[in-house]
Formats: sequence, structure tokens, C-alpha cells
Amino acid sequence: MSTVANESRFRVTGMDCAACGNKVETAIRRLPGVEGVAVSVSTGTVKVRHAEDFDTAAVTRQVRNLGYGAETADGADPVPGKPHDDDGHDHAGHSHDDPVEVGVPWWRTGKARLTAACGAALLAAYVLGHLVPLLERPAFLAALAVGLVPVAWRAITAARFGTPFSIETLMSIAAIGAVFIGAEEEAATVVLLFLVGEMLEGLAASRARASIQGLTALVPKTALVERDGQTTEVPAESLAVGATILVRPGDRIPADGSVVEGSGEVDEAPVTGESVPKHKAVGDLVFAGTVNAGSVLRVRVTAASADNTIARVVRLVEEAQESKSPTERFIDRFSKVYTPAVLVVGLLVAVVPPLAFGSDWNEWIYKGLAILLIGCPCALVISTPAAIAAGLSAGARRGLLMKGGVVLETLGRITAIAFDKTGTLTGGKPVVTDVVAIGRPARDVISLAAALEKGSSHPLALAILDRAKADKAPVPPAFDANAVPGEGVEGKVSGEPVFLGSASAAGRRVPLGDERVAAIGALNAQGKTVSVLLARNGVAGYIAMRDEARPDARAALAAMKADGIRAVMLTGDNRTTAEAVAAGLGIEARAELLPQDKQRIVRELQGEGFVVAKVGDGINDAPALAAADIGIAMGGGTDVALETADAAVLHGRVRDVPDMIALSKATMGNIRANIAIALGLKAVFLVTTVLGITGLWPAILADTGATVLVTANAMRLLAWSPR
Repeated sequence: MSTVANESRFRVTGMDCAACGNKVETAIRRLPGVEGVAVSVSTGTVKVRHAEDFDTAAVTRQVRNLGYGAETADGADPVPGKPHDDDGHDHAGHSHDDPVEVGVPWWRTGKARLTAACGAALLAAYVLGHLVPLLERPAFLAALAVGLVPVAWRAITAARFGTPFSIETLMSIAAIGAVFIGAEEEAATVVLLFLVGEMLEGLAASRARASIQGLTALVPKTALVERDGQTTEVPAESLAVGATILVRPGDRIPADGSVVEGSGEVDEAPVTGESVPKHKAVGDLVFAGTVNAGSVLRVRVTAASADNTIARVVRLVEEAQESKSPTERFIDRFSKVYTPAVLVVGLLVAVVPPLAFGSDWNEWIYKGLAILLIGCPCALVISTPAAIAAGLSAGARRGLLMKGGVVLETLGRITAIAFDKTGTLTGGKPVVTDVVAIGRPARDVISLAAALEKGSSHPLALAILDRAKADKAPVPPAFDANAVPGEGVEGKVSGEPVFLGSASAAGRRVPLGDERVAAIGALNAQGKTVSVLLARNGVAGYIAMRDEARPDARAALAAMKADGIRAVMLTGDNRTTAEAVAAGLGIEARAELLPQDKQRIVRELQGEGFVVAKVGDGINDAPALAAADIGIAMGGGTDVALETADAAVLHGRVRDVPDMIALSKATMGNIRANIAIALGLKAVFLVTTVLGITGLWPAILADTGATVLVTANAMRLLAWSPR
């Protein structure tokens, strides 16, 4: 069982809309010892906070009494000797054969079987009534019973466990009332349409769950482990941290790890949505579920299967979907008042005209019953959580992780973003920007410098070695190479003495000349670090390096500016470097800041009325990330990137930030459209029912149709892609 600090997690099957979730939540809250409940319909999970001596079996019993399947998150059944669904009543489709849970096709689920049985009974009633008119009424009553008995039983059990005003209650009252005024044919049709709507809700809910759970299928089931020079195939879930695995070209990588031998392209699209394969070499991190598109790689495992990137993403999204957005909480509160109000309005419509104006009782009772059906809040209640779940899933599949509906909703209201510099707007490591050669080819300058730096792990040395590799410059052996503290490195290459170091150290060895000093000063003014190469007792050239802006940073910042979002760079780096990077990006810069300074600036922006997001690496930016309205961690699937802030981007691309904001706006637009559809259709049919234009079955068709429309509209978000 999943338990953390008196908190237990359960899997519940059969919950297909927010109304189901509300029934489950209400029933569990009534148990003694329960301190808090969080239900996620979209993932089929329930989190219960409880007293230390709480009996968790009580939760599964309570949920099963409502007609849903329940088990602890690890799949164990806490009710000894009791099968999951033996609570002695028809679950009316709320059974363990949920298509996502056990892979059963939707047409074989309990909901589908019940719908088919009711449809067949209704069709038989039509045929029998046509052939034997005397049997028409009994036949339709029998057809009605097939569908209504399970629905009415669910209404009774929901009322027993704290939810008297459920959708099933409205349906049962309307159907039974229709029988008393001789409209059993319409009542049976209404129940069938209601069951069809529930079945479609279940199908949509299962598709939404599958969209994120499908990520887990990306990780291969087996892995090739190397031990004592031998390769053995083992289950991927058994891989231990520190194990070395062999990944052949075309194979999916079975675990998070770092490359210890080999290099080549890795396709990360399945996990991050990144369309261009990334080159991986020794020391680079790789993610479980990505595809080795190049040569053989040997990878040291850095995370167990339960903690790999995909597992954490799935867990994060499940937890996020348990967190309701402000709009969702409002709709929940509204629906709790709305459903009893519908009952009162239906009663008034049924009795006031006959009592006050002498109107026909049957006509107005019929209209009152139709209003009960129009008032079913299915479409309204599902409008927000369906869109939130789809938005979170769409983001996760593209490496945009948001911790809940509150975060997803708030992102769309961001008006200012504070970016860290190093590793956020920039790549986080220096690269060679300028090679100035004096009296020899530039390739020779890089070649000599790389010879001295070979074997060093200093960031500037790695930048020179990377440039030599990119330029295909030869790296000859260096002899007697040694570091000169505070100055640079010296040695002999091809028999000649060579020195690489700072301009001041080089100037103490040979005169640089005013022109070269001015040129080096100009490079320094651009925030670049300059290393001077001396050879043959003279200046051979100099190399400028800088932590360069990410390739997409300028375009991403321009897009934010076009959307009216203010962007500012906060960095602890020196002012010269910060201003040089900021000038190239067209962004305002604040430099030489301590962590508390960054937090203060975020507070100042909020004081000016901005809704502020802070984007950083999640470590030295922690105070500012916490102070911001939304903290966004940028990283490659690290623990910090996934767990520190409110949201995280896996790719490390600046453009993911405006994309995340765009997804938020698309989701909120979807929610507004859903609410308009749900309430608009109800308003239209309320008027037409009171005017006598439409009756019972068009009323429930309107509700079912609205539910299907808002669900389908929400599911469109699953196909969302960045602009």
C-alpha cells in the first residue's frame, strides 16, 4: 500500500466524471479517523490522510458499497477473503473491468453491457407493443426496469453515504414520475440515453487516463546488463543503481543513466517531444524510454525503475490531477447548490401552475420531470476537470510539467517572468566564440590549445576541446604539461614551448602590444573570457569564450514581449557579462545578485501588480522560486527540475516557457467553451420545455449531448502542440 506520513493511496475504478468523484469523496470523509481526501477522477486515484491507527480496509469497503472497484495503490486487497465486487448489489457498470485498469475493450465493460441490455429490452418492447398492443405497457415497464433498477440503487447507496442529491437521484425521480403519468415509453428511452451518456463518459475518461499512462509503455521490459564481461538479459524493473547496461542501436533505453562508453544520437521525442535527436557522449545523461539511434552505448544506471524520469512524470501528473484549480473548486461548490435547486424548480413547475391557475396536472408534472433531466449537472461538472486533465497530460507528453490545476490556471495570467541566466537563458557552460590567429591558421591555434588542455575537466578547457573536435583539428600530445597556479597551463607541443593563459599572465611573458590589448579588452567588454596562446616566444593567437545564450532564447523572449509579458534577467554573475548577454537577447538585466536579492526583486514586481513567474535551476534560485506566483524549474529531468518548483520544463528550452503559458490559455479557453456549451444547452431546453416544444427524451438527450460535447472538446487538448 502506498503510505506516507499517515497518508494512503487507492486505485478506484468506475469513476468517470466529477460527480462520481464527489460521491466517493463524501463517503470516505464520513469514515471516523479520516482527516482529508483528494480524489482524481482522471487518474482513478484517491489519496486519504488519516489517523495513525486508521483501518485502510474501511476505505475500500466504503467505496465498494457505492458500486465502484477499489484497491490499495500497490494492488493489494486490504479486505481479507473478500473479492473486489461482492458487496451484494449490481454495480451498474462501476466494476473492475475498467478498460485502462485491465485492458478490457470498452464494449465489454459493465457500463457497455448494461447499456446494450437496456437497448435490447427497449427494442423488444417496441416490437412486442406493435405485435401485441395489450403487452405494450408491461413491455416498456420491463425495459425501463432493466436500466433504472441499477441507477436507482446507485441513487439510494449514494444517499446512504452522504450524497442525496446525485445525478442518479434526478434520473430516478424523473423516470418513476413519468411512469405515474403514463409516459413509460419515454421514461425507458430517457434511461437508455442516460446510460449511453455514462458509457461515453467512461470511454472518454479511459482515453484520458491512457494518454498519460501510455508513457509507462515506452520503457522496455528487459535490459542487457554487463557483469564480469558477460551480457545478461534481465527485467528492466530489476535494474539497480550503479549497474552497467548495454544499449544497442535501435533499442529503447531501459533506465535513466549516464553514458560511460560510446557516443551517438539519441531520439528523445517519446519522452520530451524534442523532434531533433540529441548527440550523447561519455558523461551525458540519458532517459528511460528514449531511443538509441546511433552506435552502441554503455550506460551506468542512475535511478531505479520506480524513480526514472517517466515514472516520476506519471506520478507527478497523477498528483497534479488531484489538485483542483480555482475554477474547478467553484464549479464543485456551485453544483452542490445547483442540484437541490433543480429539484426545487422542477417541483415548483409541476405544482404551481395547476394549483395557482388550474392548469392540467399531467402536462405540468411532465414539464417538471423534464426540467429535472435538463438540470442534470453532468456536463457542467465534467467541463473543468476534463479540460484540466487533458491539458496536464498534453503538457507532460511534451516535457511541460505542471503540478496541478491551480498552476495550469495561474500560468495563463502571468504578466512578468524573471529568468536566471546561467543554465536557463544560457547553455550553462562556456563555448568558444572567437579564435584570433596571429601568423598561423586558426585551426593551429585551437590544435595547440587543445593539446595543453587534453585531460583537463575545467569548463574552459572542455570548451576548447569541444571546439577542436568540431573543427576536426588534430590534438597532438603535449609533454611536461603542467598548470601554473593563477595564470594558465604550459608545456611542449611538437618540441616547442607553448603557454595558454590569461592576458595579464601572457603579458608578463611577452609584450602583447596596444592593438592586441585593446582587442582583448573589447572581447572582455562583451562578457567573454579571453585566453592568450604563446608559442615560439611570441603571441600565436587568442581564444574568447563565453556561456552563450540558448539558440531559441531570443525568439522566445520576443514572443513573450509580443504577448505583453515583461521579462527580466536576474543573475549573480558580474555586470559586464550579464549586460553583454542581456543586450544580445533584448532583455532587462539585474546582475551581481545574491539569492535573497532575487527574491526581493520578485516581491517588488508583485508589488507593482505583476503576476510573476520565476524560471531557474531550482537550487540557488529556491527563495525566488518560492516567492513567485509560479516557480518554473528548467532542467533535463533531474530531481530538482521535477520536484522543486510548481512547474518544470524537461528540454531546457526557453521557448517552452511561452509554450506552457499558451497551453494554459488554451486550456482556460476550452473550459470557458465547455461551461458555455453546458449552460447554453440547458437554457435553450429549459425554455422549450416550459413552452411545451420539447419533452423528456429531448431533455436527457440535451444533457447527454452536452456531456459528450464538453468531453470531446476537452479531449481536443490532448492533441495540443506548441506554436
